[in-house]
This record gives sequence, structure tokens and C-alpha cells, in this order.
Amino acid sequence: MGTTVFARGALLLVPGIAVLLSSTLVRADEPSLSLPKVIEYSLQNNGELKALREEKGVRDASKFRAGLLPNPTLDLEAGTGALTGSSDENNLTIGVSQEFLLAGKRDKRLTVAERELEAYRWQLADRERTLREEVKAVFYDVMLAEQRLKLTDRSIDLNRQLLEVTKDRLAAGDIPELEMNLAKVELTRSEGARIEVERALLQTRSRLFAFMGLPAGEAPAIAGTLDNGFSLNKNLADLKQLALGLRPDLKALEAEKGRGDADITLAEAEKVPNLTAGLFYTHDRRTDATGTGEEKVRDNLLGIRLSMPIPVFDKNQAGLQEARAKRSSSESRLTAATRIVERDVETAYISALNAEKVLSLYKSNIIPQLEENLKLTQEAYRLGEVGILSVIQEQKKFFEVSDGYLTALHDRQLALVKLESAVATDINGGVQ
Repeated sequence: MGTTVFARGALLLVPGIAVLLSSTLVRADEPSLSLPKVIEYSLQNNGELKALREEKGVRDASKFRAGLLPNPTLDLEAGTGALTGSSDENNLTIGVSQEFLLAGKRDKRLTVAERELEAYRWQLADRERTLREEVKAVFYDVMLAEQRLKLTDRSIDLNRQLLEVTKDRLAAGDIPELEMNLAKVELTRSEGARIEVERALLQTRSRLFAFMGLPAGEAPAIAGTLDNGFSLNKNLADLKQLALGLRPDLKALEAEKGRGDADITLAEAEKVPNLTAGLFYTHDRRTDATGTGEEKVRDNLLGIRLSMPIPVFDKNQAGLQEARAKRSSSESRLTAATRIVERDVETAYISALNAEKVLSLYKSNIIPQLEENLKLTQEAYRLGEVGILSVIQEQKKFFEVSDGYLTALHDRQLALVKLESAVATDINGGVQ
């Protein structure tokens, strides 16, 4: 009877990894969220990203302000001779003046504002790219924790089956009581390991829900797998070229460089002073003495007033120097960022290839041989050729290597996530 029970336990374990990777912790009454849904929800509800989107109103206001004309000025001037002994003399002047922007300053300011708005759009797109990377990484962390939890559940099941076998064999007088105690210790150890894995799973899910912007108390089920098929059909040179053409952070720096050019053009235009033109009306009342009599005179005047600063001392040298310095700085940052992007793509590409090689070793050599070793050890214990310590040791080795296999799968997925983010392209060719 003991051998039959143990054989059933072995049959539960042997399918092992394939079952682990195809199952997920999803409640039957809850709809589960796949990775695309998680990313979509995160892009819509992430608090930091929503705050960054709200900043568009600031850029729109700057563009609107750049297109406005200066406000007209109302001038009012009044004078009286009552305080100087000439009460019959007074005047009143009313005028309206308007400043006119010369050298196309208004259009040039609009160009600067548009370049700033363009840079902001690319900065927003780049934050979305990095958020995708962060969400994907944490998503696969959740998948790894879930698979590890299922792995510990299988360890518990096997140890329970082993304990039942030892109880039966002890009752039959085939083994000493020590072997049953060892089986109890292994069962307790695997149950403790499950508690630690479950705690790690809860923490990882909490991080994912924080990225998604979920309110406290909401914890939807997450569905996915670590073993996604992948085929890298582009070489390193092609990937670098794609990254240079698609990375939004590079495009944001290019837009900042374009803004620097626009700033220089505007600074050149600011060297030309603006013209202020105005209309005024003057009413003048005074007393005119002619001979022995006095005659009251009333004059009404309508005139035009023009004014313009004379650019003798300030020719906007400082503004032009500042604009050129900013443009040079943005150009240097663009050059440096281009090199960093190429290096990031190369590093991510090599990491993805190495992770795939490690994973292939597990699939082709390690896992099949490990399962065969476990079967042989179980059969030997059934026949009484080995003791329980050999079985326990082989079981530990099986689960340790199985955990290593899950880690290799996880590392491969993270390497692909890094590569996709570095190139700003999904593996299927979609731009991020």
C-alpha cells in the first residue's frame, strides 16, 4: 500500500514545470487582467503620468501668451494754474498708445512656444515608454512569485504523500520512526517556505497595483505566463537604427535643440526695438493778454505720438548669448544621449541572447535529466535500495533547479522588456 501511495505522489510531481507554467492564481468569479490590459490601465490611471499630462495646459497657456499682442495704453494728463496764481489756465490731454512688435517677434515667439510644446509631447511619450517597462517588469515579477507559490504547493503535496508512505511503512515495520520524523520536518519546512513566497507575492502585487493607480482595497486577478515565445529576427545594427529613429527621449532632445535655434532667431529679432504709436487729444484753456485787455483762449488739438527706444547700450547681447549657450547645451545632451541609447540597445541585445542561451540549457539538458533522476530515486526507494535521505535530497534538488528554471524564464522576459524599451518597439514591431 505504501509504495502505491508514494507512486501517486510521484505522478503528481513528474508533469512539474509544464503544469506550473500553464496555470495562474485566478479566482473563478473574478475577471483576470492580461499584460496588455494591465499596461493599458496603467497608462490611463497612473498618478504620475496623469499629473504629467495635466502639464500640457501650462504649455498651451505659454503658446497662447506668445501669440497675444501687447495691451494698448491709456494716457491721461491734466494741468491747472490754480496753485500758481493762474486759475484761468488749465489743460487736459487724453491719449491711447499701442506697442507694435517689429522684426516678426510675435511669429518667432510662437515658434519657440510650439517647439516647447513639441518637446513636452515627446517627454510625455518617453515617460509612457518607461512606465511600460516598469509595469512589464513588475508584471513578470508577479508571474514569477505566483509560479514559485505553485512550486511550493507541489512540494507540500509531495511531502504529504511521502509522510503517508512513511507512516504505512512504519506500521509495517519496514523503516525506523526516524524516517517518519524526517518526512514531518520536510513537510513543515515546505509549509514555512510557502508563507515566505506568499508574502513576496503580496508585496509584488501591491507594487503592480500602485503602478496601475488602483485605489486601496482593489486587487484584481492577474493572468499571464513566463514562457512566452520569442524570436529575435533583427540584428544589432538594425535595432540600433530603429532606436535612433523611434526613441522619444531622443526626439524630445531634438525638439529642445530646435527650440534653441528658435530662441537664437528670437534673440536676434529682440535687437530691434519695438515701436509705440499713439493718438492724443488735448484741450487747452488759457488767458491771452493783448494790449490793455485779456482774452480767454481755448485750443483743441488732435495729434499722433511715436516713440522707440534707441539701442545704444542694450542690443540684447545677453539674451543672444544665453540663447546660444542653451542651444549648445541641448546639442551636447543630444549627442551624449545618442551614444547612451546605442549602448543601451547593445547591452539589452546581448543580455537577451545570453538569457535565451541559459534558458535553452535548462530546457534541453537540465530539466529532462533532473526529472529522470527523480524517477529513478523514487523507484529505488520503493524497492528498498536507497533510504529516505536520498529521496529527500533528490526532491530538494528538483525543486531548487525548478526554481532556477523559473528564474531563467523570468530573466529572459526581463531582458526582452529591456530590449523593447531600449528600442522603443514591441517585439511584434509596434512602436511604444
